[in-house]
Amino acid sequence: MPKNSKLKSILIIGSGPIVIGQACEFDYSGTQALRSLREDGIETILINSNPATIMTDPSMADHVYLLPLTSKSLIKILKDHPQIDAVLPTMGGQTALNLCIEADEKGIWKDFGVEIIGVDIDAINITEDREKFRELMLKIGIPMAPQATATSYLKGKEIAQEYGFPLIIRASFTLGGEGASFVHKEEEFDELLTRGLEVSPIHEVMIDKALIGWKEYELELLRDANDNVVIICSIENMDPIGIHTGDSITVAPAMTLSDRTYQKMRDMAIHMMRSIGDFAGGCNVQFAVSPDEKEDIIAIEINPRVSRSSALASKATGYPIAKIAAKLALGYHLDELQNQITKSTSALFEPTLDYVIVKIPRWNFDKFEGSDRTLGLQMKSVGEVMGIGRSFQEALHKATQSLEIKRNGLGADGKENKNYNQIIEKLTFASWDRVFIIYDAIAMGIPLSRIHEITKIDMWFLKQYEELFLLQKEISTFKIDTIQKDLLLEAKQKGYGDRQIAHMLGCLESQVYNKREEFGVNRVYKLVDTCAAEFKAKTPYYYSTFESDMETADGKRYADNESIVTDKKKVIVLGSGPNRIGQGIEFDYCCVHGVLAAAECGYETIMINCNPETVSTDFDTADKLYFEPVFWEHIYDIIKHEKPEGVIVQLGGQTALKLAEKLTKYGIKIIGTSYESLDLAEDRGHFSNLLKENNIPYPEFDIATTADEASAIADVLDFPILVRPSYVLGGQGMKIVINKEELEKHVVDLLSQMPGNQLLLDHYLEGAIEAEADAICDGEDVYIIGIMEHIEPCGIHSGDSNSMLPPFNLGEFVMQQIKDHTKKIALALNTVGLINIQFAIKDDIVYIIEANPRASRTVPFIAKAYGEPYVNYATKVMLGEKKVKDFKFNPQLKGFAIKQPVFSFNKFHNVNKKLGPEMKSTGESILFIDSLKDDEFYELYSRRKMYLNK
Repeated sequence: MPKNSKLKSILIIGSGPIVIGQACEFDYSGTQALRSLREDGIETILINSNPATIMTDPSMADHVYLLPLTSKSLIKILKDHPQIDAVLPTMGGQTALNLCIEADEKGIWKDFGVEIIGVDIDAINITEDREKFRELMLKIGIPMAPQATATSYLKGKEIAQEYGFPLIIRASFTLGGEGASFVHKEEEFDELLTRGLEVSPIHEVMIDKALIGWKEYELELLRDANDNVVIICSIENMDPIGIHTGDSITVAPAMTLSDRTYQKMRDMAIHMMRSIGDFAGGCNVQFAVSPDEKEDIIAIEINPRVSRSSALASKATGYPIAKIAAKLALGYHLDELQNQITKSTSALFEPTLDYVIVKIPRWNFDKFEGSDRTLGLQMKSVGEVMGIGRSFQEALHKATQSLEIKRNGLGADGKENKNYNQIIEKLTFASWDRVFIIYDAIAMGIPLSRIHEITKIDMWFLKQYEELFLLQKEISTFKIDTIQKDLLLEAKQKGYGDRQIAHMLGCLESQVYNKREEFGVNRVYKLVDTCAAEFKAKTPYYYSTFESDMETADGKRYADNESIVTDKKKVIVLGSGPNRIGQGIEFDYCCVHGVLAAAECGYETIMINCNPETVSTDFDTADKLYFEPVFWEHIYDIIKHEKPEGVIVQLGGQTALKLAEKLTKYGIKIIGTSYESLDLAEDRGHFSNLLKENNIPYPEFDIATTADEASAIADVLDFPILVRPSYVLGGQGMKIVINKEELEKHVVDLLSQMPGNQLLLDHYLEGAIEAEADAICDGEDVYIIGIMEHIEPCGIHSGDSNSMLPPFNLGEFVMQQIKDHTKKIALALNTVGLINIQFAIKDDIVYIIEANPRASRTVPFIAKAYGEPYVNYATKVMLGEKKVKDFKFNPQLKGFAIKQPVFSFNKFHNVNKKLGPEMKSTGESILFIDSLKDDEFYELYSRRKMYLNK
């Protein structure tokens, strides 16, 4: 039993919808915490308004409340559950902490006799109030940057006058660096100061003297009630101070820190954690270090909760920070808990890494037209990827291959930037693609000293880049027939992909692959074991690398592979890679359920994914986890190694689907709907023929590959016309145009971004109602799991629309057409598993917009609204274990459920906020209403046409 035997029932506050600055890392930590508490027999009650996450799955907590994160909701839950003893607010990011503070100030916890565990309110207040934090740090002897607090515009001006420029402005009590900015010149100051004061809930900013060129580090700590402290992980930001850590490329363990300075930093972090309050749990501390020999250290901030970095640190080390932090909040001590990976050592230990981790953020600036794309103190990324390698170079390459931005790694893919002025500008004003631009600068011959002078990135990192470029140069002097084994092995050890090596040698990727086979240069898999192989690990969590052969005494040569293949029947689930607009956490929910369902059917489950924020990459979700890029070469090697029955691609969004063609070509079985059917649904011409054969209406359309063709089509179709490229996700590049001038401009733009793409031109059904349906099909029967009606009109992307389940004003005649069309299309496409179909309804005729035979964004929402495990059922159908008629469907929903999109426009000033056919929302929440008389529904309905952007 837990050490604090009084705790029997605990409330956990989730983080709500995903926004820039607070993504699914809190879904991961919250899920771990719930599982951890239940292991101890504790009743768990969860409040979270996000329907897309695994955290709000009914199986995760004893009671799940999908309610808005407000004090009103908390009072309702506490009245329903008078038995709640404590609240754990540290697993839901800043949102949960802020709600906990608000409830404390209103006396809610006191009224209901609820204790706050895992953190101390005073500790939160000290760390969030920058003036109090500064005073405390100076009192305990921790150096801080010269800084002062301003609570008015006038005070801010006085401080700026005293310090001079450049300066840093940070707003108090905000998330993801909101309201923070780096001020280089006096003329920018007024606007940025005003913005910071407005954004801060207490209208306070801290103004720091900018530490130009200083290096930034983070430490992840855990502390128990007995005051034992362990440092789980050190993280170094490759980018110097001035770029938010969520937008920085980060490396673990720290690479350029002397041992003496690291020990000093550890001592400071422990001293800081102990001084801010008496609590047991996780903590993240950020430091700046001077780039000279002195290595002076100053503290930046401390967060007394699990954070974005603790999700990364957990995946980087294999040490489940949130799980252990939840146990510590119960009163356990670290030495009483087990290391979850070795199962034989205690949790009172500091992980050792015999590999390197590189995290690269994933941005979506294309969705925020007119946004400032330079990186700074305010976080702008929507997701992240992590690469694991034996060296920094290998991990860096694997991370760049995971990003899914049509790059094969650093350079050597024909997409290098060769414009000197542009390169200098992107280095000077940190750009999202600076990780690639550094390589291009070296390739152009710009000296390392100049790159260092501009970027202030440590010379060690730049030299690593230079080594990579020199290797590329050397390989480029060979041909596929003349390259030596040692050189090929070195390129693979440094992370170069076969495609990149093929580019250097002027041959095909398959020829490089065959050459590797011939030389015996093959991937081996290593364990993430927390202890650098000092103890035996029980948890199968792997990454790949390349090793030179070892020779045994009897002359046998081999490379050591730690991934042992069993003789069980196996299934691989392909994950969805980094979060981005159009493909978010809902696919992680689907992947986790797919894995659990396959396990129930007796399969050994194997997960491949590279997103450190998710539950699918937790080491105990699947039987085996390969933390690898969802990139052809890596996947193919795992498949060859494991020899599964097949691969599930329809749960991982477009990331996994894009690999279906290659899997089929290589004779690998796709479990569920075949590649031919997936492709038929994507190919608009063929799909329309299928609709025609089945007498199903669709908007008039045609296909263009040039601006001239588009113009000729417009004469036939009539404006307005919806223009969209093939094979894209989240409505990328979609636009409604109303004249030839707009049409030509948009078509030329699209074809320059996506050369060779087919553009679909549809006659836009103005004023139509949009609806969608999700269904499960086994090839014979179809069960419609949900039909939703969008509150906004047709023309706003389904991911940006408020969707009502069930529909609120579609007549019986229209509903019957939707049901008939859904069943016909699902069967005609030979769907096995899930399918999503979108409709436009005009003059009581139901037209088909598109069909996607895969898991969709709305499946988790429907599952939560109806309380049914639809992904579990669909996976069993895909595997051929069950038929649709084997399930007893029993959906439960009183009234209506509304899926409400949430936007992150506040991160981008001067951006076009109008909605249209291209998706812009970063997350969603669920709202339950009893009837259409509800005020919230009335307000949504009255505003439905306001934002339509043609």
